[in-house]
Amino acid sequence: MTKRLKIEKGSGNVFLDIGFPPEEAQNLLMRADLMFEIERYVKKSGLTQKEAAKRLGVTQPRLNLLLKHKIELFSLDALVNMVARAGMQVKLTVKKAA
Repeated sequence: MTKRLKIEKGSGNVFLDIGFPPEEAQNLLMRADLMFEIERYVKKSGLTQKEAAKRLGVTQPRLNLLLKHKIELFSLDALVNMVARAGMQVKLTVKKAA
């Protein structure tokens, strides 16, 4: 006897799908997106962690925490500042929920 798995379409926000309240899920998704962009910047830059951290305005240990995906340690504000120091621009789109 084989078990059938029920597949459910996701909402587009993994944090919402695993049970976070909607407002927290949105915050976590935005932080995850910013962390991903910072990580991509660091990898593409060719800089050492120490050099990248200096450019981003943080210490090397703090950057290391970001690269280890410690999302709970970073606010949206801090991540937006790091993205700006990396020479990128953050744009926010607000729309009515589905």
